[in-house]
Amino acid sequence: MRTGRFVVIVIAFGTLCADGLAAQGPKDRVAASIDGQAPRYAALAQRIWDYAELGYLEERSSGELQAELRAAGFSVEPGVAGMPTAFIASWGRGAPVVGVLAEFDALPGISQDRVPERRPHPELTAGHACGHHLFGAGSVAAAIAVKQWLEASGTPGTIRLYGTPAEEGGAGKVYMVREGLFGDVDAMLHWHPGDRNTAAPWSTLSNKSAKFRFHGVSAHAAGAPEQGRSALDGVEAMNHMVNLLREHVPQETRIHYVITHGGSAPNVIPDFAEVFYYVRNPDPEKVVEIFDRVASAAEGAALGTGTRVEYEVIHGLFAMLPNLALARAMHANLERVGGVAYDAEERRFAEAIRGTLAGRPPPVAAAATVQPFAESTSAGGSTDVADVSWVVPTAGLETATWVPGTPAHSWQAIAAGGITIGEKGMINAAKALAMTAVDLFTDPELLAAAKAEQAERVGPGFVYRPLLGDRPPPLDYRLPAKPD
Repeated sequence: MRTGRFVVIVIAFGTLCADGLAAQGPKDRVAASIDGQAPRYAALAQRIWDYAELGYLEERSSGELQAELRAAGFSVEPGVAGMPTAFIASWGRGAPVVGVLAEFDALPGISQDRVPERRPHPELTAGHACGHHLFGAGSVAAAIAVKQWLEASGTPGTIRLYGTPAEEGGAGKVYMVREGLFGDVDAMLHWHPGDRNTAAPWSTLSNKSAKFRFHGVSAHAAGAPEQGRSALDGVEAMNHMVNLLREHVPQETRIHYVITHGGSAPNVIPDFAEVFYYVRNPDPEKVVEIFDRVASAAEGAALGTGTRVEYEVIHGLFAMLPNLALARAMHANLERVGGVAYDAEERRFAEAIRGTLAGRPPPVAAAATVQPFAESTSAGGSTDVADVSWVVPTAGLETATWVPGTPAHSWQAIAAGGITIGEKGMINAAKALAMTAVDLFTDPELLAAAKAEQAERVGPGFVYRPLLGDRPPPLDYRLPAKPD
């Protein structure tokens, strides 16, 4: 009697569960899939946090993401567009083709432990101060959830993840655009770690960079200075002239540099020195004009110091092309997901971080809110996602993986990205991405509107030409500067 009753109860419960799953919408399904595997994706992100690999050197980070996608049933093509750590992972067939971008490179010269006070990591000289460990793992989580839903529902189309190396100054995506690897993609989705939750369609600055290398003549700095020609003098003269140039460029322009090699000893006149420059402006054409003036300053500096200069263009980026149709859909899904809720331990960590921030940072509770939609915002920085946006309708979002008020490229960003605060923001981003992909697979009108808007923004007859020209990927750009 008991056994029979038990069987009836189990059957009834199973029926209820089946009915519940049948009633569950596709967005709930992809969100549940991501939540169910959240610890796995968090562990993946933290392994990449530990690797902290620089641009074009992200062998383990890229390998981890590729392995996760292969295990989920994706076909993976590694080493695309001449970049060993770049890859494309695909599942499905036919249209629409929805792409998701994934990044995974760290920043040099900054590291931090998983603590809320300044404590460089003893074993690392780089760190995920821009949160790309979360970016990569979160995008993989979204792609896998969408694949599972497509497969279970029989919905036609292709989900494709692009593993893109060296976003930080290496322009990995530009080489993929140049190779035509986005040619059949109908819409592209991306996200970025941040200190708030927003899907506003932001613009960025176009950017062109180069390493200027000066060559002189070495000599004893005290015993025979007249026989030397200092390459470092060439760098310093160039920097001085470029700093004078700042008064005579459009006010939206940003120019910054770092001396990557200045010599080895004060008593040896350096015969080699190198300086790495970025030139930014919202208008790509103005960037090219200003960059050429910077290059002329370098030539003048070489002439005046009796040295020789050459330069290597490292990267060139367009400004981001917004897509309001996609952005509104992304915003609606972000609102559905919501912000990041801290537990008691996370609040203590966040308050400690907040105490180290400059100015008057927002309260930590701001992480739980979603910013109102705005049709136009400026991010101020630059990204190679921008070049993708000129060939494919593209939209992104930002989630609060960092404590509100935290600037990117800071030790505070590394710290929060190394604990559950960053992981929670990543999971929210993955769900919003996956939900927006569901919209694109199920709403042809949305996709048509996004394509029409993108075509209008680029204008008739637009032909994409990368600002970095035909140079191959600079796979060694993060290696120490060395004379020829």
